[in-house]
Amino acid sequence: MAALDTYFHWHGWNLSRTWRLGLRGDQRMNKLLRWTLERRGFRTLHARTVPGHGVADQILVGPGGVWLVHNEAWHPEAEIAPHGGRLFIDGRTKTALVKGLREAAGTTARLLSERTGREVEVTPVLAVHGGRLARSPFLADGIVFATPLRLVRWIGAHPTAELTAEQVEEIARAGVHMLPISGRTMEAA
Repeated sequence: MAALDTYFHWHGWNLSRTWRLGLRGDQRMNKLLRWTLERRGFRTLHARTVPGHGVADQILVGPGGVWLVHNEAWHPEAEIAPHGGRLFIDGRTKTALVKGLREAAGTTARLLSERTGREVEVTPVLAVHGGRLARSPFLADGIVFATPLRLVRWIGAHPTAELTAEQVEEIARAGVHMLPISGRTMEAA
């Protein structure tokens, strides 16, 4: 019983680590993506500036499509649930968060489409670090919300496009040029 009790206390402590340290979870998600999807042909662009929308934590390009991954950490006791197709956290809507994420995905899609010359769809997803989700994953306001590991599984199981390895590389390169790390654009060589 002592071992079981120790495990449950450690598990709860470990789940709230990101929130306790004041982090958003992007470092944890970076490691998870590196050890899972990147080994299966996905390319990840980390901390890219989306003009007019700030920094996107990760932009994931793979054979199944393109995703803009945002990470958020909430208090371990925060209730995160969909109601009527909208996101509620502790009974309040998060309209600004949802609107900003959808607009950032739209801007990213437009920039990648301009650079590649083909229509690129970018799907916004949010990795939830901490908090209590009603279920994981769930769709609210057009965005998928899930814990990091379940989000990685969801991305692998729900493709939004069929891209070849060459197209994945082309879109990733377009992202490098159009979505700079520090807000500067790269010149064509």
